[in-house]
Amino acid sequence: MNTKHVADRQERKDLKRKARKAAPAVGPRPAGVDRGSRKRKVSLMSKGQRKR
Repeated sequence: MNTKHVADRQERKDLKRKARKAAPAVGPRPAGVDRGSRKRKVSLMSKGQRKR
C-alpha cells in the first residue's frame, strides 16, 4: 500500500492496519519450500580465493 500522500503518522498507520486486515490471508508454503534454519546454507568461498 502506498501511503506517501499521507503526512500524519497516526493516520498513515491506521490506513496500513486497515489494508492489512482487508488483505486475504496468506496460505501455507508449498511442500518443497523450507523456511529459516531449515534452508540450505550457501557454503562460503575459502579465504584467499580470487573472486573474479
